[in-house]
Amino acid sequence: MVSFSYTAADEEKSRGVRRMKSLATALLLAVAVIYALATWAENAGWGAWTGYVAAAAEAGMVGALADWFAVTALFRRPLGLPIPHTAIIPTKKDQLGASLGQFVGENFLSADVVRGRLAALGIGKRLGAWLADPAHADRVTAELSTALRGALTVLRDSDVQAVVGEAITRRAEAAEIAPGLGKTLEKIVSDGAHRRAVDLVCTRAHDWLVTHGDSVMDAVQGGAPGWTPRFVDRRIGERVYKELLRFVTEMRDMPGHPARGAIDRFLTDFAADLQADTDTRARVERLKSDLLARPEIQDIIASAWSSVRNLIIAAAEDDRSQLRLRARASLISLGNRLSTDARLQMKVEGWAEDAAAYVVTTYRHEITSLITDTVAGWDATQTSKKIEANIGRDLQFIRINGTVVGALAGLLIYTVSHAAGG
Repeated sequence: MVSFSYTAADEEKSRGVRRMKSLATALLLAVAVIYALATWAENAGWGAWTGYVAAAAEAGMVGALADWFAVTALFRRPLGLPIPHTAIIPTKKDQLGASLGQFVGENFLSADVVRGRLAALGIGKRLGAWLADPAHADRVTAELSTALRGALTVLRDSDVQAVVGEAITRRAEAAEIAPGLGKTLEKIVSDGAHRRAVDLVCTRAHDWLVTHGDSVMDAVQGGAPGWTPRFVDRRIGERVYKELLRFVTEMRDMPGHPARGAIDRFLTDFAADLQADTDTRARVERLKSDLLARPEIQDIIASAWSSVRNLIIAAAEDDRSQLRLRARASLISLGNRLSTDARLQMKVEGWAEDAAAYVVTTYRHEITSLITDTVAGWDATQTSKKIEANIGRDLQFIRINGTVVGALAGLLIYTVSHAAGG
């Protein structure tokens, strides 16, 4: 069983309850003594006034006893007697919890009540004014950064990498890339952007040939037949090297070189084939599948998450990072707009009302069952003790008031009766 935590503050309140109990009991004893003395005085012939006092005291005793019974019956059985409908809190605790849950559900967790309350609050304008304050925007940014770091820390890299890798691979396999590549290549060729790449290749090829001329000539000589004289092989190697160097130099220095035009035509045709030729598109798709299946590519895809995660964490921890600065600026901008834009305010308030109405409508039973189940789990004795410590002092005033009101009522009835009887 789950019980309230009975604290030192509760114990102090219990001492106050005991003091009030003593006062109420002392008042009951006082009116009892007054009644006894007034009755004795009336029988002894002390005068008519003794009857009024006796009637008031008698009614005060009745009121005090009735209220004592009522107050005591809330928490325990009076005098330990098994009187029906007593010890209400310990015996009816579960029913009280169910009734409280039902009351909350019907009167607080109603879609109409929630909508009306949220509409009266003017959430959109208040939220805008709050976010527009730079200090508040800093606070929200810091809290979001903390939450983001916490979420990224909790996530297991292996799980995320597996999900990311699967998602990227599935998306790549499902989408045909050849037409997109063809359109991109067509745009590059039409804009002449590929010429820089050709220039770079020609320059690097020229520089390589200048540096490695002997290697080129040795390679040509090594491929010659064995029956040819070596000086002939040497002359052929030199000739091939010079022609190759001349060709590359001309390509490098002549923008209108025929080879450059051939490259342009090849790329243009290839771009068209990528978009329209079935065989070319099929070969590209096979190449894509082969590349995606390679372990190296899968490792690169999986490791991308680690890099992104580290970048995000570093940006979230740095209060001067672009991530946090942009988030802060966006929050302030949103706040300023919310503060002045009535249409946006209505949208935000509508979203809030719809969300709250959905929650209370869909999860009303779960919310009210939290109250019911929590109360049902409390220990009956400890619950009664806790409640009595917190409200018992006020209940003792009921006993005192009952004594006083009873005495006044008895005095009034006795007076009216004697006046009517002459």
